[in-house]
Amino acid sequence: MVNLAKKELAKKIDHTLLKPEATPNQIVQLCKEAKQYGFYSVCVNSRYVSLAKQQLKDSSVKICSVVGFPLGAMSTKAKVEETRQAIKDGADEIDMVIWVGGLKARLYEDVKKDIRKVVEVCHKHGVLCKVIIEACLLNDEEKERACKLICEVGADFVKTSTGFSSGGATLEDVMLLKKTVRNRVKIKAAGGIKTYQQAIDMVEAGADRLGMSASVKIMTED
Repeated sequence: MVNLAKKELAKKIDHTLLKPEATPNQIVQLCKEAKQYGFYSVCVNSRYVSLAKQQLKDSSVKICSVVGFPLGAMSTKAKVEETRQAIKDGADEIDMVIWVGGLKARLYEDVKKDIRKVVEVCHKHGVLCKVIIEACLLNDEEKERACKLICEVGADFVKTSTGFSSGGATLEDVMLLKKTVRNRVKIKAAGGIKTYQQAIDMVEAGADRLGMSASVKIMTED
């Protein structure tokens, strides 16, 4: 049974604000909260990476940017260019969305190439790459296949969800991903984690990192 103190849990949290209506002032507040509570990173849209970099320049908080968000259906070239710009602006980690339709159509080599091209840019610059599979849209066979492709190209994490589709992280998905990837890549659970107990349950199921917008609520709840 995992029994993490909140201070230790905070070190696993990507403090997240990806809403389309997010304003610069809200990103500044997000960064302040990340520093205050000791979150591992802030996770923002690529538009706001440079702003986050300014706000976090004197802290240990990392900057995570999403790429191909939230649908994953743009071209590989577009994902690569967005990745390059986010890294140039100061991103330490990239969370990319796979081409879900391609996976479901069994176009595995194309999906693999899409992931690999982004991973290559990330690793060239010493940046971690997490790959979002949008688990709520996949059956178990597709989830396992996605994990296999992610492991083959050498990504750093498989991530459950964008939080913008029909569902977020589930314990069942985290356990399935853990069983599938074993220790070849790490796991990030994201989407719908609202309480301390939910967060702990995700860690116990195998999550190494948690993507949450309810981070401060979790840190301050009784």
